[in-house]
This record gives sequence, C-alpha cells and structure tokens, in this order.
Amino acid sequence: MSNAAMPKSLLGIEELSASQIQAILERARIFKPVQTQGRKMDRLKGKTVIHLFYENSTRTRLSFELAARRLGADTTSITAQSSSVQKGESLLDTLNTLAAMRPDAIVMRHSASGAPHFLARHLATTIVNAGDGTHEHPTQALLDAFTILEHKPVLNGLTVAIIGDIAHSRVARSNVLLMGKFGARVILCGPPPLLPPELKELSPCVSLCHSLDEAISGADVIMMLRVQLERQNEVYVPSTHEYFQYYGLTLDHMKKAKPDAIVMHPGPINRGREIAAEVADSPRSVILNQVENGIAVRMAVLDLWIGPPTQPDPEKTMQPQMNADERR
Repeated sequence: MSNAAMPKSLLGIEELSASQIQAILERARIFKPVQTQGRKMDRLKGKTVIHLFYENSTRTRLSFELAARRLGADTTSITAQSSSVQKGESLLDTLNTLAAMRPDAIVMRHSASGAPHFLARHLATTIVNAGDGTHEHPTQALLDAFTILEHKPVLNGLTVAIIGDIAHSRVARSNVLLMGKFGARVILCGPPPLLPPELKELSPCVSLCHSLDEAISGADVIMMLRVQLERQNEVYVPSTHEYFQYYGLTLDHMKKAKPDAIVMHPGPINRGREIAAEVADSPRSVILNQVENGIAVRMAVLDLWIGPPTQPDPEKTMQPQMNADERR
C-alpha cells in the first residue's frame, strides 16, 4: 500500500481502517532490522520534519526524531518553552509560520484534545498526532499492536487488560479503538473516579471493572498505565501506597493471567505505584521492546505519509556512522 492510500494526516486510530493499520505494521516490519542495526536509509532525503512538542516528552519525541533521521530526513525540534508561544503567539500563528518554511510534515504533541485536528484543517502540511490531551496517541497504539504481534500470532481473540488512570489516558483510547478493529477483547480497569462509565461506548469490545484480579484473570496482555497527576484538577487517589495496594501489578497478580501473558507500559514507569519493579524487569515484560519498536513504527508512519510510493528495500542502507572510539 502506498502513501497515496493514507489520509492526508495521521490524527488518530479512529480515522484509520484495519487495512491501513495493517499496512503500517507491515511497513514497520520492513524497517525493524534497519532500526535495530543502527543503519540509515535515504527514503526521506530532501524532506524536512518539524517536531513541535507543547508537552514534555522523552520517548515519543526522541523516537520520532530518530525515525526521521534513520530515513534520511532533515529534522528540527521545537518545544513550547523555546518557541514564541512564551511571547503570546497563538497556536495558529505559530503553525502558519512553520508552514511558511515548507516542511513536509509536522509531528505535534499538545495538551489540548483536538489540537492536531485544528492544524490539519488550516494547513496543507501533513500533521502527525504525537498525543493530544486525553484524546488519542495513535503511534503508541500502533507500536503496542506491533509489539503484541511479536509475541502473539494475531490480535483477534486476545484479551487485553488496560489498568490504571483510564480517564486521562489517550493511550487507552487509541488502543481500545485499534483492538476493536481486529477483534480483541479489552478490559478497562481502575478506581471508580478514573474509570468513567461512558468509556464503554468507545467500542463494543470494551468491558469495565474495578478489580485488578478480575481484570487480569485469563488475560493475554496486561497494559499498565501511570496515574497522570498533571492532568488531574482534583485528588482522585488518596496515596501512592493505597493505589499500589489495589491497582499495582505484582508477581502474585501475574499468576492469575495466562502463563504466556505479556506486560506492557507506555512509560514513564512509576515503580512501586502502578507496577512492581520485579514485574517491570521480569522476562514477561516487553516494556523495552515497546520503546525499540516505537522507532520502527514511526519510521513506517513517516515513510507512508511523506515518503516515495515505492516499497522500501532494507538492503539499500547506509552503513552506521562510526563513533570516535571505533575510528581509533
């Protein structure tokens, strides 16, 4: 499938068909060896990608930057702290300024839900949503699906338990939408204040519960989420100790899941709050695999949206640059 088959911008999982998602995952499989070997391609040579992050980010921003560079693109990163937003410039004026520089894509993270959609309506430039408020985080759901499929043959029929601060999680929403398109069952679990009943309307594949033991019983995939204190206007969790007591994943809990169940987390991890260190570091944890796969998936997204229509050839790569020690 060529980039012509994709929408103009990647704004969310909701707008993608199952076949489009499958095309992204297939392209990511092609790029995975390029990423793991530290090689580079010239698929995006001459292209410019601007990374515009209005929220703090480590994994997503660096992952997108590395993905663009692995494909040979020129990249520039802008944060709200270093932009004219600090001088009172509006979002639209900022983006019009950036668009006048003729980038091929703008990768954007913003605290306001719908901010990338606003830009996509006003700009001809391709917009890639790197997380908008509590709405969606499409590339996280794509890399999660990619990671699951490295351990499970298909998504159809799997039971995926997503546990934690569901109310404020764009990761949970994007994963629910993606899993629903492929026939997986999703159990959303968390304290009542962090699990609004209307979330069940996201997809027919969703069920809600407030018991951690019930959620992970027979689960194939356990996805833990952190409590997003920065998005909460009131205190929903009395204390870290109490939250961990009821919703922290431990090795004892893992006995209730399927023997081959995997543990995921979008990061950053708060050990001792939502997940025990023993679980995060266990052989059943694929958390670091998620980080690695994020680069391959984001390479696939950039290639499909702004790359050439030809299929990539992973054999046509440039050798990785030697560092100073290697040159000596």
